[in-house]
Amino acid sequence: MKYQLKINGEIRSVDVEPGTPLLWVLRDELGLTGTKFGCGVAYCGACTVHIDGYPSRSCQTFIEDAVDSEITTIEGATDRVAKAVQAAWREKDVVQCGWCQSGQVMSAIGLLTENPKPSDEEIKEYMYGNACRCVTYLRINEAVKLASRKLEA
Repeated sequence: MKYQLKINGEIRSVDVEPGTPLLWVLRDELGLTGTKFGCGVAYCGACTVHIDGYPSRSCQTFIEDAVDSEITTIEGATDRVAKAVQAAWREKDVVQCGWCQSGQVMSAIGLLTENPKPSDEEIKEYMYGNACRCVTYLRINEAVKLASRKLEA
């Protein structure tokens, strides 16, 4: 079945079966491989994208549920908040293996968009559910705080 999606500000057409997870549409049909497959059950957060401005797990979002929505992937995360988060990630040298990082970054962007000055507890609570196999949680927390300070400047 044909679907039209607005992804990273551009209308894209795909022909896939109903019930296809958005993750596989992004990766296999559109070549947007920055969004990663981790667990397939919305537990690990590696597949996080923004749907209508909110972090969402693309592995459990079906194609038909994404129609008429604004979808942003890591490739399209280019606003002021995204740039601050990405710069903080580099500065704090967060990435080790990198598998979870696009999901972590997309969640951090969502957090700082909603709450530009989160406490440590708010960061921990918001980022909960984003698993990191390399256990870089302390650097992730520090990077979110640094991004927050960058946004204040």
